[in-house]
Amino acid sequence: MPETPVLPSYSSGISEVPLLGDTIGDNFDRTVAAFGDRDALVDRTTDRRWTYAELAAEVNALALGLLDLGIEKGDRVGIWAPNCAEWTLIQYATAKIGAILVNINPAYRSHELEYVLGQAGIRLLVAAEKFKTSDYAGMISEVRPKCAALEHVVLLGGEHWNSLLDKGKQADPTRLARVQAGLSADDPINIQYTSGTTGFPKGATLSHHNILNNGFFVGELCGYTEADRVCIPVPFYHCFGMVMGNLACTSHGACMVIPAPSFEPKATLAAVQAESCTSLYGVPTMFIAELSDPDFDTFDLSSLRTGIMAGSPCPVEVMKQVIERMGMAEVSICYGMTETSPVSTQTRRDDSIERRVSTVGRVGPHLEVKVVDPETGLTAPRGEPGELCTRGYSVMLGYWEGADKTGEACSSGPSYSTAAIDAARWMHTGDLAVMDADGYLNITGRIKDMVIRGGENLYPREIEEFLYTHPDILDAQVIGVPDAKYGEELMAWIRMREGAEPLTAASLREFCDGKLAHYKVPRYVHIVDEFPMTVTGKVRKVEMRERAVDLLGLGDLAKTRHA
Repeated sequence: MPETPVLPSYSSGISEVPLLGDTIGDNFDRTVAAFGDRDALVDRTTDRRWTYAELAAEVNALALGLLDLGIEKGDRVGIWAPNCAEWTLIQYATAKIGAILVNINPAYRSHELEYVLGQAGIRLLVAAEKFKTSDYAGMISEVRPKCAALEHVVLLGGEHWNSLLDKGKQADPTRLARVQAGLSADDPINIQYTSGTTGFPKGATLSHHNILNNGFFVGELCGYTEADRVCIPVPFYHCFGMVMGNLACTSHGACMVIPAPSFEPKATLAAVQAESCTSLYGVPTMFIAELSDPDFDTFDLSSLRTGIMAGSPCPVEVMKQVIERMGMAEVSICYGMTETSPVSTQTRRDDSIERRVSTVGRVGPHLEVKVVDPETGLTAPRGEPGELCTRGYSVMLGYWEGADKTGEACSSGPSYSTAAIDAARWMHTGDLAVMDADGYLNITGRIKDMVIRGGENLYPREIEEFLYTHPDILDAQVIGVPDAKYGEELMAWIRMREGAEPLTAASLREFCDGKLAHYKVPRYVHIVDEFPMTVTGKVRKVEMRERAVDLLGLGDLAKTRHA
């Protein structure tokens, strides 16, 4: 008998729910009309709250204030601030007039700020005056003379901010209606700068259609209705906060809850309790911090039903604790990237516990995914590893390249580079994945994360998952470091549970003995209190490798050239 052919690693998302064809502003207005008296936004830090009707009044006033300032469709408006209600107001006000919101990382310093202001050709910058050790106002004053495109700076809570709102409240609302009616769902509406491993960041340019639909379908798969209250401790400047958080809420009439300007475990847990949140978001490191908070057991989290863990690989053991100890029985794992608005795959509420703790789910509605051989570009058979690619409504318009550093070249309109998107519109993610027989995906690491030790291809994710089973390990990251004999060796950076005896390379080897292939056992162990992190909670493995080379005295080996 002929052999049964192996299915290719390709899957498409079938859905009876159609894509949304409207702009963010029109969709928001529909929600306001349906749920005007329901809670829309809660800012815990300042103890302010808005119903949908109240939020719409503020958004419309701000939109009219921006029009009065001369901001038009296609103009870039930068937002540089930690999470706050004003961030959300700007997000929806710019969408209503067709201005392109440029998200600026709150951790940026003056050099990075100057680059983004110039590269995006930002006309108006809205910013916090300061936050923690960041003097935003001071850095803006430093770089402003070098940024030709920048005409207006508005500091949150200051005189200019209040003036914008006051002028908008006195303006003719029919002007906003006319502008809004002239917008297309395919217009660019958002630029998000992705942190590259080399050089300057790139500005992923996203349309209304991209991010509104992604937020909507993430919310659909979480089962959101107007009764849900979503705690959003992840940053708004990233897709996780503004798309999966804000847009998922406003497209369903759910309430957005801001627990704090930046992530604080206690503030997050307190917000869930006080606001009876039904959903909680976070990257794995956030959930680890919440679960290990000494006061964790004093918080009432019984209102939680669901939530999302995403942003970086989600450890199985952490996922299990989120379900068992936090009561998030329907918690979802999402996988994606900024360039795809961001979510491509997601676990479902009716998936088995095993599927929901050990995969990143299957393709989202109206999207396609495939796993390809990185060498040939051909679709791999199911069960074989390769590079994950995604295609569909979520794929960005391209990287913003319409400006030089002065921003002067932007006046003629946007132009895009789509270098990461192939001729068939597949976005190449750079992530290694395996698709099983049912279309569920496992992310096994970044193509650049792969460690080649003596000819063996090793994937740090697999080893990290095993290390999480050690009772004294709170968090673990595995990297490759130079080695004279094998080319590369494995090093584990480990955070220990409170009160636990620090592990050594020998004691870790003893734990791994018989459970992990010898070549997968890390040769080096480094105990740390914290990992180097990006502001979105992703571990900076590039920095870990650099520091490891110094720690281990491998500088000469690191300079060795390879074919």
